[in-house]
Parts: sequence; structure tokens; C-alpha cells
Amino acid sequence: MGQSSSTHGLSPGSNHRPTTVRSEVFSLITSKDMPTDLLDGSIGSEDYISELPDECLAIIFQSLSSGDRKRCSLVCRRWLLVEGQSRHRLALNAQSELLSHVPTLFTRFDSVTKLALRCDRRSVSVNDDGLILISLRCRNLTRLKLRGCREVTDLGMASIAKNCKSLKKFSCGSCMFGAKGMNALLDNCSSLEELSVKRLRGINDGGGAEPVGPGAASSSLKVICLKELYNGQCFGPLIIGSKKLRTLKLLRCLGDWDRLLEMIATPKNSLVEIHLERLQVSDIGLSALSNCLDLEILHIVKTPECTNVGVITIAEHCKLLRKLHIDGWRTNRIGNDGLLSIAKHSANLQELVLIGVNPSSVSLEAIASNCQRLERLALCGSETIADGEISCIAAKCVALKKLCIKGCPVSDEGIEAFAWGCPNLVKIKVKKCRGVTFEVGDWLRAKRGSLVVNLDVCAVEAEAVDASASDSGPHEDGVEFPPIGGRVGIADAEAPSSSNGRGGSAFKSRFGLFGGRSLVPCAFRRWSNGNSSSSNGSS
Repeated sequence: MGQSSSTHGLSPGSNHRPTTVRSEVFSLITSKDMPTDLLDGSIGSEDYISELPDECLAIIFQSLSSGDRKRCSLVCRRWLLVEGQSRHRLALNAQSELLSHVPTLFTRFDSVTKLALRCDRRSVSVNDDGLILISLRCRNLTRLKLRGCREVTDLGMASIAKNCKSLKKFSCGSCMFGAKGMNALLDNCSSLEELSVKRLRGINDGGGAEPVGPGAASSSLKVICLKELYNGQCFGPLIIGSKKLRTLKLLRCLGDWDRLLEMIATPKNSLVEIHLERLQVSDIGLSALSNCLDLEILHIVKTPECTNVGVITIAEHCKLLRKLHIDGWRTNRIGNDGLLSIAKHSANLQELVLIGVNPSSVSLEAIASNCQRLERLALCGSETIADGEISCIAAKCVALKKLCIKGCPVSDEGIEAFAWGCPNLVKIKVKKCRGVTFEVGDWLRAKRGSLVVNLDVCAVEAEAVDASASDSGPHEDGVEFPPIGGRVGIADAEAPSSSNGRGGSAFKSRFGLFGGRSLVPCAFRRWSNGNSSSSNGSS
């Protein structure tokens, strides 16, 4: 069957009626919606659910989880019909067999506005015929996600663009269509606000690639995310032409991006959030981004050509900066000078993540003293953050609410400082710090009963510190910052697809830059001090 488990086994003629499900829904209705004078012994002889309008029943279904909705649809024909008509999100297994089931599926689910089509790498995906038929049945789509649909070409994308002009969010990964299909989407979907493209195989690798954009969508696009593209620069016209662009994420894309960043970052731009990860970008690009005067969120992750010079330029010009993530990859090119400038100019800073950076007590004290709004702090993989630095944070970061310390030479003595410091602290997580024991965690909980203390001291040797922002990023370091995308029920059609297939491995093996460990070893030796030569394994 081409349909996902969210619709598997359902048919209008089904005789399976689980009484437990009906009784649970009945209990929900009577406990919340029925007057108390009806809750007596006579209620068992009346079927109040049958008297509920379809609209009320649909609202109840929408409050249930995906699995409960699926079970409720098996109760009777009416529930099957109402559940289908009230379902706006759908995730389908997009294998080739889906084509024969499209008419039946979208006759039942005729109100779908958010659709996810996923196919694993071992299967043949739905082709252009299937996508054309879906586009004709789902003309009101506002969100579409394609994952592993390798049989879809520019022709199928053109049909989506022509028939689903109300799209606001489009995401694709490991697909084979090219620039023509992407341009068709951008030319026809004038309401498109978010575009995410990952491993798009049809975009030619080379200087002769057809440019993408800007198209009609350039007047509405607010978010562009490009990930693991061989020739992502062909999206340059789209990025430059999107005047309302607020969020730009460039993650593990090949090529030199400095020139494009210079063209994007004009004083009139609307950029508020920028992510740069494992990218060939230098201080030239960072200096250009300093023209983004409205910039609030900046991630600089494993970009070894970026130094204190670029960070200082950002700090001096982007006075609205609220969130800053730096993964210095232990190259020691970003350190005290950059952090001192952040402390001096970024009074609005609320969230700071430092990974593979070796600050001194001077720069940390400056940040703790001057960034009085700092609420979330993560310090990971630093050789210079010890008990003295942690005690300084405890004494001076009065607004701090969440703290993560990972892979630093901190001991119980430093953690004990939080028994009195950081009065607003609600959670502290310590991971892979050799000098920290479980005893100090118990002691700290006893001192501050409301403080959540999370210690992981068992697997110090298990893994090196990493902070890839595109997958799990600094979130795995325990600060619990809001993720880019979260897993939800299958009916929500929003669960992230798997990205660990052969394509990703081939990409990493072909390009050492994104493999993590083989990024210009000679440059690492040149940039690093004597202690950092052994830290290349952090990636």
C-alpha cells in the first residue's frame, strides 16, 4: 500500500468497532461538555454522541493524537467520514504504489492543506504522474514536504507550481529535479514564505548551473535554508532578490560564500537570523553581515576562516544581537578579543553558546558583568573554563536561567558555587566533566530544591564535543534551546525525515570539508596553539 500508517487498514465498510475507544471519547465529552445534571444512571441508555453535530465531533478529533484519531476512525462510518474531512495534515509513504491509491485517499482526506511525502532510499518513489494527480486533488495545499522522491522531475514540480499556488512552505530533500522545477515553483507560488532545500541532486555541479530565482516568490519569502548542496550559489539571485528575507541558513554547502554575503548584506536588508555552518566563509563575509543592523540571531559553526576580526565587526554594528552561537572548532581563531567586544557592545544578549572556544577569565567576567540579560549559557569543549571561571559566572550572571557545561576541566568546587549564585537559575546540566561527581549533584539539589540538576558523569570518554547546528546542534548540549524542527505525530506531517542514507555518506566522503575531521589539517596546525593539535577529533 502506498499510504502511511496513519491511514492503513481504514475503509468505509469496516465492521471493526472498538468499544473502548468510543467509551473513552464518550467519557471525554460527558466530563467536559455535558451538564452535571445529565451525568446520572440514565445516561447509559442515551446515545448523546450520535446527536453531536459533525463540527463538534471534528473538534474532538483534532484534540487527539494521531494514533487515537486513527483508532476513532474505525468506530463507525460516520466517524470515519468526519475524521477524514477534518484532517488537515497528512504524511504518506511516497512509494510508487501510492499512485493507485491517490483517488481513494484524497476523496476521504479532502481537506488536507499540509502534506508530507517521504520515500526511503531502498524504494522506488512516486513519480511525476503521482505528483500531478496529488496536485489536482490538493489545490489548497499551503505546506508541502518532499523527502527522497527521486522519481519526481521538473515536470512534476511544474504541476505542483501550477495547481498549488497557495503554497506558503516548501521543503525538499534528496530529490532529483533541478533548477527548472525550482524556478517553476518560485514563479507561480507568489505566497511562498519558507523554502528549505537539502541535497537537491538535479542542481548541476559546476559554473554552468542554471540560476534559481528570484521569481514571484521573492516578494514574500522570509526564510531560506540551503543544506548540503554542491552548487548552492545558483540560489544567489533568489537570496539577493528576496527583499523581505528575515532568516538565512547556509549549512554545509560547497563554494566560497563571501562574495554572495557581500551582495546580500546591504543596509536595507531585513535579515534577523543567520546560520553559517561548515561553510567556506571568512571575516570578509562576517564584516559584510555587520551591515545587517537588525540582526538578532547569529550562528557561526565550524567556519575556520572566521576570526576575532569578523566577530568584533559584528559586535560593533549589530547592537540588537540576542542569540550568539560560536563553534570555534578549537582552532583558537575566535577567543578573548571577540568575546570582549561582545561583552562591550551586546547588552541585549540573552543566549550565548561557546563550543571549542578557549576564553580567559577576563572575557568571561566581562560577559558576566556587562550582559545582564543573559539567560541561557552553554560552555562546551573548552580547555580554559575551570572552577574559577564557573564561580565568576555564578557570582555575576544574575539573570541566568539555564546553564550547560560540557567537556570542561570543572570540578565539584565550581559547581558548588551555584548553591548561592545565579538566583534565577532553574536548570543546570553538566556533562563529561571529569572532576564533577554525582555527590555534588545531590548536595546542590538539597541546597536548592527547585533547581533541576542534570549530571552525566558516566560516559566521559564516550564521545567528543560536537555542535552541528543543522542536525541537533547545541540543543544536545543540554541548554534546551528551541529546536529548528521538532518531531510530532505522523498525522501532523511535520516529523523530520531521515538524513542518514547513502547520499549523506557519499557527500561527506567526497568532500572532506563536510566530513568533519579532514578539514585542512595543515591549517589547523597553523591556527592552533600547542594544546589544540589533539582536538581535531571534536568534530
